[in-house]
Amino acid sequence: MAPFKIVAEADPNSFAFETDALIKATGFREYDARWWFGHPGSDRNPDLNLVGVQAIGMGLGTLIRRMGIGPDIATGHDFRSYSLSIKLALVSGLMAAGARVKDIGLALSPMAYFAQFALDTPSVAMVTASHNENGWTGVKMGAERPLTFGPAEMSALKAIVLGGDFDIVGGGAYEFVADFRKTYLDDLTDGVRIARKLRVVAACGNGTAGAFAPEALERIGCEVIPLDIELDNRFPRYNPNPEDMHMLHAIRDKVLATGADIGLGFDGDGDRCGVVDNLGNEIFADKVGVLLARDIAALHPGSKFVVDVKSTGLFHTDPVLQASQATTDYWKTGHSHLKRRVAELGAIAGFEKSGHFFFNPPIGRGYDDGIVTAIAVCQMLDRNPGKSMADLFASLPVTFGTPTMSPHCDDDVKYDVVERVLAELRAMHERGEAFAGQPIAGLVTVNGVRIMAEDGTWGLVRASSNKPELVVVVESPVSAERRREMFEAVDAVLRRNPEVGAYNQTF
Repeated sequence: MAPFKIVAEADPNSFAFETDALIKATGFREYDARWWFGHPGSDRNPDLNLVGVQAIGMGLGTLIRRMGIGPDIATGHDFRSYSLSIKLALVSGLMAAGARVKDIGLALSPMAYFAQFALDTPSVAMVTASHNENGWTGVKMGAERPLTFGPAEMSALKAIVLGGDFDIVGGGAYEFVADFRKTYLDDLTDGVRIARKLRVVAACGNGTAGAFAPEALERIGCEVIPLDIELDNRFPRYNPNPEDMHMLHAIRDKVLATGADIGLGFDGDGDRCGVVDNLGNEIFADKVGVLLARDIAALHPGSKFVVDVKSTGLFHTDPVLQASQATTDYWKTGHSHLKRRVAELGAIAGFEKSGHFFFNPPIGRGYDDGIVTAIAVCQMLDRNPGKSMADLFASLPVTFGTPTMSPHCDDDVKYDVVERVLAELRAMHERGEAFAGQPIAGLVTVNGVRIMAEDGTWGLVRASSNKPELVVVVESPVSAERRREMFEAVDAVLRRNPEVGAYNQTF
Protein backbone atom coordinates (compact mmCIF):
# COMPACT_ATOMS: atom_id res chain seq x y z
CA MET A 1 0.00 0.00 0.00
CA ALA A 2 1.02 3.61 -0.55
CA PRO A 3 2.40 5.37 2.54
CA PHE A 4 1.19 8.69 1.08
CA LYS A 5 -1.61 10.09 -1.04
CA ILE A 6 -0.99 10.05 -4.80
CA VAL A 7 -2.32 13.12 -6.62
CA ALA A 8 -2.28 14.52 -10.17
CA GLU A 9 -2.10 18.18 -9.12
CA ALA A 10 -0.63 20.09 -6.18
CA ASP A 11 0.26 23.72 -5.54
CA PRO A 12 4.06 23.92 -5.16
CA ASN A 13 3.74 26.40 -2.30
CA SER A 14 1.62 24.23 -0.04
CA PHE A 15 1.68 21.64 2.73
CA ALA A 16 0.24 19.04 0.35
CA PHE A 17 3.17 19.46 -2.05
CA GLU A 18 5.57 18.36 0.70
CA THR A 19 3.46 15.40 1.87
CA ASP A 20 1.51 14.05 -1.12
CA ALA A 21 3.03 12.21 -4.08
CA LEU A 22 2.49 14.41 -7.15
CA ILE A 23 2.69 12.28 -10.30
CA LYS A 24 0.98 13.30 -13.53
CA ALA A 25 -0.12 10.20 -15.45
CA THR A 26 1.15 11.50 -18.81
CA GLY A 27 4.73 11.22 -17.56
CA PHE A 28 4.62 7.45 -18.07
CA ARG A 29 5.49 7.27 -21.75
CA GLU A 30 5.97 4.47 -24.26
CA TYR A 31 9.47 3.43 -23.23
CA ASP A 32 10.65 5.72 -20.43
CA ALA A 33 9.29 8.40 -18.11
CA ARG A 34 9.44 12.20 -18.48
CA TRP A 35 7.93 14.88 -16.25
CA TRP A 36 8.12 18.63 -15.95
CA PHE A 37 9.85 19.08 -12.59
CA GLY A 38 10.40 22.82 -12.92
CA HIS A 39 13.31 25.10 -12.10
CA PRO A 40 13.82 28.50 -10.46
CA GLY A 41 12.03 31.21 -12.42
CA SER A 42 9.60 28.87 -14.13
CA ASP A 43 5.93 29.84 -13.86
CA ARG A 44 4.68 26.40 -14.91
CA ASN A 45 3.44 24.13 -12.16
CA PRO A 46 5.37 20.84 -11.89
CA ASP A 47 4.01 17.44 -12.88
CA LEU A 48 6.15 15.68 -10.27
CA ASN A 49 7.58 16.28 -6.81
CA LEU A 50 10.19 14.44 -4.76
CA VAL A 51 7.57 12.44 -2.86
CA GLY A 52 6.28 11.37 -6.26
CA VAL A 53 9.79 10.28 -7.22
CA GLN A 54 9.90 8.13 -4.07
CA ALA A 55 6.66 6.52 -5.20
CA ILE A 56 8.15 5.80 -8.62
CA GLY A 57 11.10 4.11 -6.91
CA MET A 58 8.73 2.00 -4.82
CA GLY A 59 6.79 1.11 -7.95
CA LEU A 60 9.89 0.18 -9.92
CA GLY A 61 11.22 -1.97 -7.07
CA THR A 62 7.81 -3.65 -6.80
CA LEU A 63 7.61 -4.31 -10.55
CA ILE A 64 11.10 -5.81 -10.74
CA ARG A 65 10.29 -8.05 -7.78
CA ARG A 66 7.07 -9.26 -9.40
CA MET A 67 8.91 -9.90 -12.69
CA GLY A 68 11.11 -12.37 -10.81
CA ILE A 69 14.22 -10.27 -11.37
CA GLY A 70 16.91 -10.13 -8.69
CA PRO A 71 17.00 -7.09 -6.40
CA ASP A 72 20.26 -5.54 -7.67
CA ILE A 73 19.86 -2.35 -9.69
CA ALA A 74 22.34 0.21 -11.07
CA THR A 75 21.49 3.89 -10.95
CA GLY A 76 23.05 7.18 -12.01
CA HIS A 77 22.03 10.75 -12.82
CA ASP A 78 22.66 13.34 -15.51
CA PHE A 79 24.04 16.86 -15.05
CA ARG A 80 21.11 19.06 -14.08
CA SER A 81 20.72 21.15 -10.95
CA TYR A 82 18.01 18.88 -9.55
CA SER A 83 19.01 15.42 -10.85
CA LEU A 84 20.96 14.31 -7.78
CA SER A 85 18.05 15.07 -5.44
CA ILE A 86 15.69 13.20 -7.77
CA LYS A 87 18.00 10.19 -7.87
CA LEU A 88 18.29 10.06 -4.08
CA ALA A 89 14.50 10.21 -3.76
CA LEU A 90 14.24 7.40 -6.31
CA VAL A 91 16.83 5.38 -4.42
CA SER A 92 14.90 5.73 -1.15
CA GLY A 93 11.81 4.35 -2.85
CA LEU A 94 13.74 1.50 -4.46
CA MET A 95 15.27 0.50 -1.14
CA ALA A 96 11.86 0.54 0.57
CA ALA A 97 10.76 -2.03 -2.02
CA GLY A 98 13.77 -4.24 -1.27
CA ALA A 99 16.16 -3.18 -4.03
CA ARG A 100 19.93 -3.32 -3.59
CA VAL A 101 21.13 -0.14 -5.28
CA LYS A 102 24.54 0.34 -6.86
CA ASP A 103 24.97 4.06 -7.49
CA ILE A 104 27.53 5.07 -10.15
CA GLY A 105 27.03 8.81 -9.56
CA LEU A 106 27.09 11.39 -12.35
CA ALA A 107 26.76 9.36 -15.52
CA LEU A 108 25.70 9.05 -19.11
CA SER A 109 22.74 6.79 -19.84
CA PRO A 110 24.97 4.28 -21.72
CA MET A 111 27.33 4.29 -18.76
CA ALA A 112 24.40 3.13 -16.61
CA TYR A 113 23.57 0.44 -19.18
CA PHE A 114 27.23 -0.62 -19.13
CA ALA A 115 27.00 -0.89 -15.33
CA GLN A 116 24.41 -3.65 -15.75
CA PHE A 117 27.16 -5.73 -17.35
CA ALA A 118 30.22 -4.55 -15.42
CA LEU A 119 28.56 -4.71 -11.98
CA ASP A 120 26.41 -7.75 -12.80
CA THR A 121 23.17 -5.95 -11.97
CA PRO A 122 20.16 -7.10 -14.01
CA SER A 123 18.26 -3.81 -13.71
CA VAL A 124 18.93 -0.12 -14.31
CA ALA A 125 17.28 3.19 -13.42
CA MET A 126 18.96 6.23 -14.96
CA VAL A 127 17.69 9.65 -13.88
CA THR A 128 17.77 11.82 -17.00
CA ALA A 129 15.63 14.09 -19.11
CA SER A 130 17.86 13.21 -22.08
CA HIS A 131 17.71 16.10 -24.56
CA ASN A 132 14.63 17.76 -23.05
CA GLU A 133 15.00 21.37 -21.94
CA ASN A 134 15.91 22.38 -18.41
CA GLY A 135 13.05 21.79 -16.02
CA TRP A 136 12.34 18.30 -17.35
CA THR A 137 13.37 15.10 -15.61
CA GLY A 138 12.72 11.42 -16.10
CA VAL A 139 13.92 7.87 -15.70
CA LYS A 140 15.20 5.36 -18.27
CA MET A 141 14.69 1.85 -16.93
CA GLY A 142 15.39 -1.75 -17.82
CA ALA A 143 15.42 -5.20 -16.28
CA GLU A 144 16.69 -7.34 -19.16
CA ARG A 145 20.08 -6.15 -20.38
CA PRO A 146 20.73 -4.67 -22.88
CA LEU A 147 17.03 -3.80 -23.32
CA THR A 148 15.06 -0.99 -21.73
CA PHE A 149 11.38 -0.96 -20.83
CA GLY A 150 8.80 -0.94 -23.59
CA PRO A 151 5.05 -0.19 -23.52
CA ALA A 152 4.12 -3.33 -21.57
CA GLU A 153 6.53 -2.66 -18.70
CA MET A 154 5.73 1.05 -18.65
CA SER A 155 2.00 0.32 -18.47
CA ALA A 156 2.58 -2.10 -15.60
CA LEU A 157 4.71 0.46 -13.75
CA LYS A 158 2.09 3.16 -14.28
CA ALA A 159 -0.65 0.93 -12.84
CA ILE A 160 1.41 0.05 -9.77
CA VAL A 161 2.45 3.64 -9.02
CA LEU A 162 -0.83 5.43 -9.67
CA GLY A 163 -2.73 2.67 -7.88
CA GLY A 164 -0.40 2.81 -4.85
CA ASP A 165 0.03 -0.95 -5.20
CA PHE A 166 3.49 -1.21 -3.63
CA ASP A 167 5.26 -4.14 -2.00
CA ILE A 168 7.09 -2.34 0.82
CA VAL A 169 9.18 -5.32 1.89
CA GLY A 170 12.29 -3.52 3.19
CA GLY A 171 15.69 -5.17 3.16
CA GLY A 172 17.12 -2.77 0.60
CA ALA A 173 20.75 -1.71 0.47
CA TYR A 174 22.85 1.10 -0.98
CA GLU A 175 26.40 1.10 -2.36
CA PHE A 176 28.21 3.96 -4.05
CA VAL A 177 30.56 2.67 -6.77
CA ALA A 178 33.69 4.84 -6.80
CA ASP A 179 35.69 5.66 -9.96
CA PHE A 180 33.16 4.09 -12.32
CA ARG A 181 33.86 6.82 -14.87
CA LYS A 182 37.35 5.36 -15.38
CA THR A 183 35.93 1.83 -15.67
CA TYR A 184 33.55 3.00 -18.40
CA LEU A 185 36.14 4.96 -20.38
CA ASP A 186 38.64 2.09 -20.14
CA ASP A 187 36.04 -0.28 -21.59
CA LEU A 188 35.12 2.10 -24.43
CA THR A 189 38.69 2.57 -25.59
CA ASP A 190 40.31 -0.77 -24.79
CA GLY A 191 42.22 -1.92 -27.87
CA VAL A 192 40.86 0.92 -30.03
CA ARG A 193 43.40 3.09 -31.80
CA ILE A 194 43.09 4.85 -35.14
CA ALA A 195 46.12 5.36 -37.39
CA ARG A 196 44.70 8.42 -39.13
CA LYS A 197 45.25 11.68 -37.29
CA LEU A 198 41.78 13.13 -37.14
CA ARG A 199 41.01 16.63 -35.88
CA VAL A 200 37.61 16.28 -34.26
CA VAL A 201 35.28 18.94 -32.87
CA ALA A 202 33.65 17.40 -29.78
CA ALA A 203 30.47 19.36 -28.97
CA CYS A 204 28.61 18.62 -25.77
CA GLY A 205 26.26 21.58 -25.28
CA ASN A 206 27.52 21.95 -21.69
CA GLY A 207 25.79 18.66 -20.89
CA THR A 208 26.96 15.50 -19.15
CA ALA A 209 28.90 14.19 -22.16
CA GLY A 210 31.51 16.91 -21.66
CA ALA A 211 32.94 14.86 -18.79
CA PHE A 212 33.38 11.77 -20.96
CA ALA A 213 33.39 12.15 -24.77
CA PRO A 214 36.45 14.39 -25.28
CA GLU A 215 38.70 12.10 -23.23
CA ALA A 216 37.41 8.99 -25.01
CA LEU A 217 38.18 10.51 -28.41
CA GLU A 218 41.65 11.60 -27.28
CA ARG A 219 42.37 8.09 -26.00
CA ILE A 220 41.73 6.52 -29.43
CA GLY A 221 44.13 8.98 -31.11
CA CYS A 222 42.01 11.96 -32.15
CA GLU A 223 43.06 15.57 -31.76
CA VAL A 224 40.04 17.02 -29.96
CA ILE A 225 38.81 20.56 -30.54
CA PRO A 226 36.44 21.21 -27.63
CA LEU A 227 33.13 23.02 -28.08
CA ASP A 228 30.95 23.72 -25.03
CA ILE A 229 32.38 20.79 -23.08
CA GLU A 230 32.36 22.62 -19.72
CA LEU A 231 29.59 21.26 -17.52
CA ASP A 232 26.98 24.00 -17.00
CA ASN A 233 23.50 22.86 -16.07
CA ARG A 234 22.00 26.14 -17.30
CA PHE A 235 22.81 25.08 -20.90
CA PRO A 236 23.69 28.72 -21.71
CA ARG A 237 24.28 28.35 -25.46
CA TYR A 238 21.67 25.86 -26.64
CA ASN A 239 20.03 22.66 -25.52
CA PRO A 240 22.41 19.67 -25.96
CA ASN A 241 20.48 17.96 -28.75
CA PRO A 242 22.33 16.96 -31.95
CA GLU A 243 19.01 16.79 -33.80
CA ASP A 244 18.44 20.51 -33.13
CA MET A 245 19.66 22.85 -35.86
CA HIS A 246 21.02 25.34 -33.28
CA MET A 247 23.55 22.79 -32.06
CA LEU A 248 24.34 21.55 -35.57
CA HIS A 249 24.97 25.11 -36.78
CA ALA A 250 27.32 25.74 -33.84
CA ILE A 251 29.27 22.58 -34.71
CA ARG A 252 29.38 23.57 -38.37
CA ASP A 253 30.79 26.99 -37.53
CA LYS A 254 33.49 25.48 -35.31
CA VAL A 255 34.48 22.90 -37.94
CA LEU A 256 34.83 25.59 -40.62
CA ALA A 257 36.72 27.96 -38.30
CA THR A 258 39.25 25.33 -37.25
CA GLY A 259 39.58 23.23 -40.40
CA ALA A 260 38.56 20.11 -38.49
CA ASP A 261 38.07 16.77 -40.22
CA ILE A 262 34.70 16.20 -38.57
CA GLY A 263 32.35 17.53 -35.91
CA LEU A 264 30.67 15.20 -33.43
CA GLY A 265 27.84 16.38 -31.17
CA PHE A 266 26.45 14.60 -28.11
CA ASP A 267 23.10 14.99 -26.41
CA GLY A 268 22.44 15.66 -22.74
CA ASP A 269 22.77 12.07 -21.54
CA GLY A 270 25.29 10.89 -24.13
CA ASP A 271 23.33 8.16 -25.89
CA ARG A 272 23.12 10.03 -29.21
CA CYS A 273 25.68 11.46 -31.62
CA GLY A 274 25.32 13.98 -34.45
CA VAL A 275 27.78 14.47 -37.32
CA VAL A 276 28.99 17.49 -39.32
CA ASP A 277 31.47 16.87 -42.15
CA ASN A 278 34.66 18.79 -42.95
CA LEU A 279 32.82 21.13 -45.35
CA GLY A 280 30.26 22.04 -42.72
CA ASN A 281 27.47 19.83 -44.04
CA GLU A 282 25.14 18.87 -41.21
CA ILE A 283 24.52 15.19 -41.95
CA PHE A 284 21.22 13.97 -40.58
CA ALA A 285 21.66 10.84 -38.48
CA ASP A 286 19.81 8.54 -40.88
CA LYS A 287 22.34 9.37 -43.61
CA VAL A 288 25.17 8.75 -41.13
CA GLY A 289 23.49 5.40 -40.52
CA VAL A 290 23.63 4.57 -44.24
CA LEU A 291 27.37 5.36 -44.31
CA LEU A 292 28.01 3.21 -41.23
CA ALA A 293 25.85 0.42 -42.68
CA ARG A 294 27.99 0.50 -45.84
CA ASP A 295 31.15 0.30 -43.72
CA ILE A 296 29.82 -2.54 -41.57
CA ALA A 297 28.41 -4.47 -44.52
CA ALA A 298 31.81 -4.32 -46.26
CA LEU A 299 33.30 -6.07 -43.24
CA HIS A 300 30.29 -8.36 -42.68
CA PRO A 301 28.52 -9.08 -46.01
CA GLY A 302 24.84 -9.94 -45.71
CA SER A 303 24.42 -7.82 -42.59
CA LYS A 304 20.94 -7.13 -41.25
CA PHE A 305 20.00 -3.64 -40.04
CA VAL A 306 17.00 -2.07 -38.33
CA VAL A 307 15.99 1.58 -38.81
CA ASP A 308 13.04 3.65 -37.63
CA VAL A 309 10.19 4.91 -39.80
CA LYS A 310 11.62 8.47 -39.75
CA SER A 311 14.69 7.28 -41.65
CA THR A 312 15.72 7.75 -45.27
CA GLY A 313 14.55 5.30 -47.93
CA LEU A 314 18.21 4.78 -48.95
CA PHE A 315 18.46 1.79 -46.62
CA HIS A 316 16.33 -0.05 -49.20
CA THR A 317 17.57 1.58 -52.40
CA ASP A 318 21.29 2.31 -51.92
CA PRO A 319 23.19 0.29 -54.57
CA VAL A 320 26.24 -0.19 -52.32
CA LEU A 321 24.13 -1.81 -49.61
CA GLN A 322 22.32 -3.88 -52.22
CA ALA A 323 25.65 -5.09 -53.62
CA SER A 324 26.75 -6.27 -50.18
CA GLN A 325 23.43 -8.14 -49.78
CA ALA A 326 22.50 -6.10 -46.72
CA THR A 327 18.86 -6.11 -45.63
CA THR A 328 17.00 -3.49 -43.59
CA ASP A 329 13.85 -3.64 -41.47
CA TYR A 330 11.88 -0.41 -40.86
CA TRP A 331 10.45 -0.33 -37.33
CA LYS A 332 8.90 1.87 -34.66
CA THR A 333 10.66 5.04 -33.57
CA GLY A 334 12.01 5.04 -30.02
CA HIS A 335 15.23 3.84 -28.42
CA SER A 336 13.50 0.98 -26.60
CA HIS A 337 11.59 -0.18 -29.70
CA LEU A 338 14.69 -0.15 -31.91
CA LYS A 339 16.88 -1.78 -29.28
CA ARG A 340 14.38 -4.60 -28.82
CA ARG A 341 13.92 -5.10 -32.57
CA VAL A 342 17.69 -5.27 -33.14
CA ALA A 343 17.88 -7.99 -30.48
CA GLU A 344 14.86 -9.91 -31.83
CA LEU A 345 16.18 -10.01 -35.40
CA GLY A 346 19.81 -10.55 -34.46
CA ALA A 347 20.72 -7.49 -36.52
CA ILE A 348 24.30 -6.25 -36.32
CA ALA A 349 23.14 -2.64 -35.90
CA GLY A 350 20.14 -0.37 -35.67
CA PHE A 351 19.93 3.31 -36.62
CA GLU A 352 17.35 5.87 -35.52
CA LYS A 353 17.05 9.27 -37.23
CA SER A 354 17.29 10.98 -33.84
CA GLY A 355 20.87 9.66 -33.48
CA HIS A 356 20.26 6.63 -31.26
CA PHE A 357 22.48 3.92 -32.79
CA PHE A 358 22.62 0.34 -31.51
CA PHE A 359 25.53 -1.97 -32.22
CA ASN A 360 25.52 -5.66 -31.42
CA PRO A 361 28.76 -7.66 -31.03
CA PRO A 362 31.44 -7.39 -32.25
CA ILE A 363 30.92 -3.61 -32.24
CA GLY A 364 28.87 -3.03 -29.07
CA ARG A 365 26.63 -4.66 -26.48
CA GLY A 366 23.29 -3.80 -28.09
CA TYR A 367 22.46 -0.54 -26.30
CA ASP A 368 22.73 3.02 -27.56
CA ASP A 369 25.93 4.89 -26.75
CA GLY A 370 26.85 8.13 -28.49
CA ILE A 371 30.55 7.64 -27.80
CA VAL A 372 30.49 4.14 -29.34
CA THR A 373 28.85 5.76 -32.38
CA ALA A 374 31.52 8.47 -32.49
CA ILE A 375 34.27 5.86 -32.32
CA ALA A 376 32.60 3.87 -35.13
CA VAL A 377 32.53 7.00 -37.31
CA CYS A 378 36.22 7.66 -36.61
CA GLN A 379 37.07 4.04 -37.45
CA MET A 380 35.10 4.35 -40.69
CA LEU A 381 37.25 7.36 -41.64
CA ASP A 382 40.35 5.45 -40.60
CA ARG A 383 39.39 2.67 -43.04
CA ASN A 384 39.04 5.28 -45.81
CA PRO A 385 42.33 7.20 -45.49
CA GLY A 386 42.05 8.86 -48.89
CA LYS A 387 38.55 10.21 -48.33
CA SER A 388 37.15 12.98 -46.18
CA MET A 389 33.81 12.78 -44.39
CA ALA A 390 32.42 15.07 -47.09
CA ASP A 391 33.66 12.64 -49.77
CA LEU A 392 31.86 9.76 -48.08
CA PHE A 393 28.70 11.83 -47.71
CA ALA A 394 28.85 12.92 -51.35
CA SER A 395 29.02 9.27 -52.44
CA LEU A 396 25.45 8.68 -51.24
CA PRO A 397 22.61 8.96 -53.74
CA VAL A 398 21.10 12.43 -53.40
CA THR A 399 17.86 12.78 -51.46
CA PHE A 400 16.19 15.90 -50.16
CA GLY A 401 15.21 15.45 -46.52
CA THR A 402 14.08 17.60 -43.64
CA PRO A 403 15.17 17.79 -40.06
CA THR A 404 12.81 16.30 -37.52
CA MET A 405 10.08 18.91 -37.10
CA SER A 406 7.83 18.92 -34.04
CA PRO A 407 4.60 20.93 -33.87
CA HIS A 408 3.22 21.29 -30.35
CA CYS A 409 0.36 18.97 -29.39
CA ASP A 410 -0.69 18.26 -25.81
CA ASP A 411 0.11 14.83 -24.39
CA ASP A 412 -3.53 13.98 -23.72
CA VAL A 413 -4.63 14.53 -27.33
CA LYS A 414 -1.58 13.84 -29.53
CA TYR A 415 -2.32 10.14 -30.11
CA ASP A 416 -5.94 10.93 -31.02
CA VAL A 417 -4.72 13.53 -33.52
CA VAL A 418 -2.41 10.99 -35.18
CA GLU A 419 -5.28 8.49 -35.39
CA ARG A 420 -7.44 11.10 -37.13
CA VAL A 421 -4.63 11.91 -39.57
CA LEU A 422 -4.13 8.20 -40.28
CA ALA A 423 -7.86 7.70 -40.86
CA GLU A 424 -8.00 10.62 -43.30
CA LEU A 425 -4.95 9.44 -45.28
CA ARG A 426 -6.24 5.86 -45.34
CA ALA A 427 -9.59 7.04 -46.70
CA MET A 428 -7.83 9.08 -49.40
CA HIS A 429 -5.78 6.03 -50.35
CA GLU A 430 -8.86 3.83 -50.56
CA ARG A 431 -10.65 6.38 -52.76
CA GLY A 432 -7.64 6.58 -55.07
CA GLU A 433 -7.14 10.31 -54.46
CA ALA A 434 -3.90 12.07 -55.25
CA PHE A 435 -1.71 13.43 -52.44
CA ALA A 436 0.97 16.08 -52.98
CA GLY A 437 0.18 15.89 -56.69
CA GLN A 438 0.60 12.13 -57.15
CA PRO A 439 -1.24 8.88 -56.44
CA ILE A 440 -0.55 7.38 -53.03
CA ALA A 441 1.79 4.38 -53.45
CA GLY A 442 1.28 3.08 -49.93
CA LEU A 443 1.02 3.73 -46.20
CA VAL A 444 3.33 2.40 -43.49
CA THR A 445 1.42 2.38 -40.19
CA VAL A 446 3.77 0.57 -37.82
CA ASN A 447 4.30 3.86 -35.94
CA GLY A 448 2.04 6.76 -36.87
CA VAL A 449 1.68 6.98 -40.64
CA ARG A 450 4.28 7.24 -43.40
CA ILE A 451 2.61 8.17 -46.69
CA MET A 452 4.51 7.38 -49.89
CA ALA A 453 4.08 8.82 -53.37
CA GLU A 454 4.81 6.91 -56.57
CA ASP A 455 8.09 8.79 -57.13
CA GLY A 456 9.47 7.71 -53.72
CA THR A 457 8.71 10.98 -51.94
CA TRP A 458 7.29 10.36 -48.46
CA GLY A 459 6.06 12.15 -45.36
CA LEU A 460 5.71 10.91 -41.79
CA VAL A 461 3.44 11.96 -38.92
CA ARG A 462 3.69 10.34 -35.50
CA ALA A 463 3.25 11.28 -31.85
CA SER A 464 6.40 12.09 -29.88
CA SER A 465 6.99 9.54 -27.17
CA ASN A 466 8.66 11.93 -24.74
CA LYS A 467 7.24 15.44 -25.22
CA PRO A 468 3.87 17.12 -25.91
CA GLU A 469 4.57 17.19 -29.64
CA LEU A 470 3.97 15.50 -32.94
CA VAL A 471 6.86 14.48 -35.19
CA VAL A 472 6.95 15.31 -38.90
CA VAL A 473 9.65 14.22 -41.37
CA VAL A 474 9.65 14.47 -45.18
CA GLU A 475 12.06 13.16 -47.83
CA SER A 476 12.15 13.14 -51.61
CA PRO A 477 14.64 11.34 -53.88
CA VAL A 478 13.51 13.64 -56.71
CA SER A 479 13.88 17.30 -55.80
CA ALA A 480 13.62 19.98 -53.14
CA GLU A 481 10.39 21.08 -54.82
CA ARG A 482 8.83 17.64 -54.31
CA ARG A 483 9.97 17.72 -50.68
CA ARG A 484 8.17 21.06 -50.27
CA GLU A 485 5.01 19.75 -51.96
CA MET A 486 4.89 16.73 -49.66
CA PHE A 487 5.47 18.86 -46.56
CA GLU A 488 2.72 21.29 -47.50
CA ALA A 489 0.30 18.44 -48.17
CA VAL A 490 1.08 16.78 -44.83
CA ASP A 491 0.87 20.08 -43.00
CA ALA A 492 -2.52 20.82 -44.59
CA VAL A 493 -3.89 17.59 -43.11
CA LEU A 494 -2.42 18.45 -39.71
CA ARG A 495 -3.93 21.95 -39.75
CA ARG A 496 -7.41 20.45 -39.95
CA ASN A 497 -6.81 19.53 -36.30
CA PRO A 498 -6.94 22.64 -34.10
CA GLU A 499 -4.92 20.93 -31.35
CA VAL A 500 -1.78 21.11 -33.51
CA GLY A 501 0.39 24.12 -32.74
CA ALA A 502 3.54 25.74 -34.09
CA TYR A 503 6.63 23.84 -35.23
CA ASN A 504 9.82 23.95 -33.20
CA GLN A 505 11.81 24.17 -36.47
CA THR A 506 11.24 23.80 -40.21
CA PHE A 507 13.49 23.83 -43.27
